[in-house]
Amino acid sequence: MKATADQSPEFSAPQRTAVFSMIAAAFLVALKLVTGLITGSLALIAEAAHSGTDLVAAILTFFAVRVAGRPADREHPYGHGKAEHLAALAEGAFLVILSLAVVYASVRRLAGSSSHEVDTAWWAFVVLGVVLLVDVSRAVISWRASKRYDSAALAANALHFASDFAGSLAVLVGLVLVSLGVGSADSVAALLVAGLVIAAAASLMRESVGVLMDRSSEETQEIARAAIERAEPTVDLRRLRVRETGGRAFVDAVLAVSPDAAVGQGHAVADNVERALEEALPRSDVTIHIEQGESRDLRERATGAALSVRRVREVHNVRSVVVDGGRIEMSLHAKLPADQTLADAHAIADEIERAVRSAIPQVGRVHVHLEPLDGAGTATAPSSDEIARYEAAIAQAVRDVTGRPPREVGLHLEARGLVAYVSVEVDGSSTLAEAHEVAKHVEARAEAALPVFSEVVVHTEPA
Repeated sequence: MKATADQSPEFSAPQRTAVFSMIAAAFLVALKLVTGLITGSLALIAEAAHSGTDLVAAILTFFAVRVAGRPADREHPYGHGKAEHLAALAEGAFLVILSLAVVYASVRRLAGSSSHEVDTAWWAFVVLGVVLLVDVSRAVISWRASKRYDSAALAANALHFASDFAGSLAVLVGLVLVSLGVGSADSVAALLVAGLVIAAAASLMRESVGVLMDRSSEETQEIARAAIERAEPTVDLRRLRVRETGGRAFVDAVLAVSPDAAVGQGHAVADNVERALEEALPRSDVTIHIEQGESRDLRERATGAALSVRRVREVHNVRSVVVDGGRIEMSLHAKLPADQTLADAHAIADEIERAVRSAIPQVGRVHVHLEPLDGAGTATAPSSDEIARYEAAIAQAVRDVTGRPPREVGLHLEARGLVAYVSVEVDGSSTLAEAHEVAKHVEARAEAALPVFSEVVVHTEPA
């Protein structure tokens, strides 16, 4: 089947590697079993059984890779990556059972309970040479594919093929020794092959169980932690959980931001951390939960507490004072929807007071000023004659305060009256507090010169 832009190929690259492994394993099973039966070599029969398990493993890997490659669905929201590790676990158990059978037969032969002559014909050595070449080639191919596609099942195949090579080498040594008159060498080689298989199977099963039980990799955990610290060094990382399956990392992190941070600011922090984690751990699936952090600043704590009341939309002008006796009193302005009834708004104000006192126990009284949330309005421009007169008055007010002309002046006739929007230049080295004082002076002069203004909004920019 030819792949198109809308179709995926019938077999992916990892699946083609698994198919190659199946063909190679079937060939080796037949070759080793026939040679072992003809020569009477228990070691070769053990190797045939070993390759038989590899054939089963390759079949399992083929289907596991196909299943693991499926996208996430409603029943499997985290994907199907664990299918590879289930296959690897079944394969490991199968390897152990057959290896124990080989051990039993080898021990019986060494104990003299059964005897059999081993034929060391020259062609048996040729067969072993072919087997060694096949073992090396398929181990290298599977190992490279496992690294390229980050596949646990293909890595397991590479490990088994490497153990096959070691086992075949042991069989070759055993046959050489048998040809030199050491009759027990074949059984000893069979035991060695069985030991290699059991060791490899135990390692494979341990790794697969770790993945299936969501054991966290310390290395991946540290990579994720470092990525978060680089992206947002000021946030508090309260929890980090990482698990890996199917070549993907699933990261779950809880971050604490300033208690007065707006929802949008918290979301921006989460987006930044997600990007950093996806760069550090490609193909990762990241979930970020944002919480309110701790702060010693009374204003931040009070703002955060007030914003935690669900119907509060905006909090500003938060102030605290120490009154007689060392008591702290706080005042703040809170904006609510304009269509809220006074009774409902007063109930929300009570919630705000309780929330602030709960967050800051040393606060005695909390004074809440309620304001309606402004909606979108409409505006028109004054007449051309008025514009020239108003702009001249504003420009003079700005020059009187800053010594510079305004950078921009905008005039609107709104429902509340005439509003001026003015941009002025202030020394860039000034503090925000100093720039704010300049803006206040400009507003006062402009409103004094033209009482017709209902508001003058001054925006300060560095000169």
